[in-house]
Amino acid sequence: MNIAIVGTSGAVGQELLRVLEQRNFPVDELQLFGSSRSAGTSYNFKGKQIVVKELQHNDDFKVIDIAFVSAGGGTSLEFAKTITKHGAIMIDNSSAFRMDDEVPLVVPEINGEDALNRPKGIVANPNCTTSQLVIALKAIEDITHIKKVHVATYQAASGAGAAAMQELEEQHRQIVNGVKPTVSKFAYQLAYNLIPQVDVFTDNGYTKEEMKMYHETRKIMHSNIEVSATCVRVPVMRAHSEAIWIETERPLSLEEAREAFRNADGVELIDNPSEKEYPMPLGLEGTDPVYVGRIRKDLTNEHGLTFWTVSDQIRKGAALNAVQIAEYIIKNS
Repeated sequence: MNIAIVGTSGAVGQELLRVLEQRNFPVDELQLFGSSRSAGTSYNFKGKQIVVKELQHNDDFKVIDIAFVSAGGGTSLEFAKTITKHGAIMIDNSSAFRMDDEVPLVVPEINGEDALNRPKGIVANPNCTTSQLVIALKAIEDITHIKKVHVATYQAASGAGAAAMQELEEQHRQIVNGVKPTVSKFAYQLAYNLIPQVDVFTDNGYTKEEMKMYHETRKIMHSNIEVSATCVRVPVMRAHSEAIWIETERPLSLEEAREAFRNADGVELIDNPSEKEYPMPLGLEGTDPVYVGRIRKDLTNEHGLTFWTVSDQIRKGAALNAVQIAEYIIKNS
């Protein structure tokens, strides 16, 4: 396969390079693309230095089979036709096409077959918080329908990109040294703080991030499931956490729920509270699963269950999921 990565210098682009190599993805030729600022930079892939080309409206993608695009929604919208016009499959990590009826929104463990129907030659990668959520929900949905979800997210700096991660590190250094911390990537200082806003607010008082979780979950799961989210940025470097409450059509025992999570694709169970064993971002960075723990009955609803999840936002929330989409397409084409 001839593969392209668009947006190589970003956090997700860098992770794509690592994931492709780690999973021994079938790459015959790899081409890297970026902005005029990134052009000329080189990156190592399987012992070979590859120079980044400037993304332009030309025929560079004529020989490309699959293009992983992680350069922001504006770039995806502008270059989609250039990337796909010769038949390349565009796997897009931005929000540009997620709710387009002609673009499948895919988490392979849940709806991989959707990726095989691509009227525009594009497959969309979900929002990172949605990917994490639906992987956990699928385990329960397989045994009884989920009617409602309430979720509070605890989103790491990585969700805002490499520059945001650098800013959080710099803020901690500045505070320790008695210097006023630099605030650029977020509306407020993130170090030693929580910011109950991810993305801009919409007319209903929810942020775009929160509404993405509502709409994307329904599209991926092909379900009438209702989702109400509160998304919070936390001073964690990498890996998002989510506290999730669900209401199911029939009551579930804790044993049923644990068994469902234990057997689910993409899930790893860490649920031993008596030994203080539960998922935490620290130590789970750079890993692939969605970790589930703190499984309890909801005290307010006999049809309710509550649990806690952690997953690396840059991997399953972005780069890993994109590569898994490509793997599914190759296997089933």
